[in-house]
Amino acid sequence: MAARRYRREKPDYLLLFSRLFVGILFIISGLIKANDPLGFAYKLEEYFEVFHTTFLNDYSVALSIFLCALEVILGGALLIGFRKHLVSWGLLLLIIFFTFLTFWSAAFDVVRTCGCFGDAIVLKPWESFGKDLVLLLFILIIFVKRRKLHPISAAPLNGVFMALFVILGFGFGIYTYNFLPVVDFLPYHVGANIPEYMKIPEGAPLDEFEIIYSLKNKKTGESRKMTDKEYLKTEIWKDTNWEIVGDPENRLIKEGFQPRIRDLRIADEVGTDYTSELLANPYYNLVVVALDLDKADKDALTRINMIALNAAEHYNVRTVLLTATSPERAKAYAKTANLNMEIYYADAVPLKSMVRANPGLLLLQNGTVINKWHYHSIPEYDDLEATYLRNNNQ
Repeated sequence: MAARRYRREKPDYLLLFSRLFVGILFIISGLIKANDPLGFAYKLEEYFEVFHTTFLNDYSVALSIFLCALEVILGGALLIGFRKHLVSWGLLLLIIFFTFLTFWSAAFDVVRTCGCFGDAIVLKPWESFGKDLVLLLFILIIFVKRRKLHPISAAPLNGVFMALFVILGFGFGIYTYNFLPVVDFLPYHVGANIPEYMKIPEGAPLDEFEIIYSLKNKKTGESRKMTDKEYLKTEIWKDTNWEIVGDPENRLIKEGFQPRIRDLRIADEVGTDYTSELLANPYYNLVVVALDLDKADKDALTRINMIALNAAEHYNVRTVLLTATSPERAKAYAKTANLNMEIYYADAVPLKSMVRANPGLLLLQNGTVINKWHYHSIPEYDDLEATYLRNNNQ
């Protein structure tokens, strides 16, 4: 009986590298975003605003978790060679979509960061676009050579691997949405000293601006724009036929040092700034962050209120509520719910960064974040007392 001869395919190292590079990068990117799905949802809402599709805001969290999981699943499927044709098409369509978004953000300066790697690695718009072009190149190689993609194991085992990737992708995002990021890359992470993060070091470079004048010639009607330097250099100001029209425009030409926290201002209902006072408290104090009281979990606020009552009674702990809700609505809610806490107001942007929950709870001392909790994991008062209050707030 004649022996059968098998022809071995020569290794395609370019395809192998592309497969590993794209697969691993998609998994890492998906997991980093899934670590903070609410943060990615906020980024999606920025895009919805740009493209006038704000009706999707109610679905931003679900879309965030789905897209993060999709990246993990596609990356994993590529690595193990599962459904090569379907996965190749999925990767190609997804990267074309992301490349379009990052180009639009960069070209029209509408979304300053893409959120590709969450807050772990913040890329500027053109950097994000460049990254997507590189990915597009390698995905095109995979797409063209997709027939050469072979599974790494038999079908039953590959199915088990895929099930694990699906569970990882969706499970991780759902968990972190309900119990805060596993790794907190935000400036209000546990251990962060908020006043230090707000400082600009002495001698640090500041933002540089140029002034843009709009000019009009009274005789000819000609209009033109020029910078303040051009305005002085050309000495056009000596020509009485030219006049400045409207208010000059300030344009940022070089970004200076940016503190990690630069937008936090805590004020009362009349606008008096209490930021320094609240952050300078040398004792433990509780900060309740409720971005929108109308949408906040009411049962959680009730539990936190009981903690605040006990902490104030036994250890004179000060509890403040920070919200972006209007003073009228906030005071009305506080009266109805009998909240035993002072109410202050801050912009929505820093509140979203403080804790990815509505409400969330922070324990501060001297402006340092000692711990923070999602409303699903608010500690019992006895645990809070035993761990923190009993030894430090007497």
